[in-house]
Amino acid sequence: MISSPIAETHLSAHIAAERRELADVLGALPAQEWDAPTLCAGWRVREVVAHMTMPFRYSAERFGAELAESGGNFDQMADRCARRDAAEMPTAELARVLEANATNEWQPPGGGFVGALTHDVIHGLDFVVPLAIDRGVPRERARIVLENVAKLSTLGYFGVDLSGVELQADDMDWSFGSGQQVSGLAQDLALVLCGRKLPAERLRGASSARFTA
Repeated sequence: MISSPIAETHLSAHIAAERRELADVLGALPAQEWDAPTLCAGWRVREVVAHMTMPFRYSAERFGAELAESGGNFDQMADRCARRDAAEMPTAELARVLEANATNEWQPPGGGFVGALTHDVIHGLDFVVPLAIDRGVPRERARIVLENVAKLSTLGYFGVDLSGVELQADDMDWSFGSGQQVSGLAQDLALVLCGRKLPAERLRGASSARFTA
């Protein structure tokens, strides 16, 4: 269903809206908060946004060269490039690039438009949540992302252990896993599935401490 032309148009609209909304958040961010820590370990807001905008700023040739420089290790390349670009680019320019590429049709390899939306939503939450910014992901958008990351491959990549735990969304009819219930907003459970450690007050349940910092 997601691969159909109508669904792709629908996803593209969500992607454009998400990027524009996050660009608005970043445009209003006080200068000092660009250096605040995020849910991405070791990255400040500026590194997260540099990473989010990398697909729009790098040609295929440059991407290949950067990947080769990191010996084909994508995670190593992403970290190196995010740190370098965050140090070199003004924060206003990083926010401008995100907004200017709201309708950019970039898709992560094998991820399609749903992968692009997931990339934007998760990384947006990476700075919105720790900064306690009053901005929630719209419910339909959150469901798309949550259902995309609720799979064993995601858990394996991020090293998430859900043994004995059932995740239960407070704001929609959705659950995943079995065992002691851990509940929270759908967007926060998506972060859990992507290996993020959340502020303790965002999750409830006897096993919630496993997923909080």
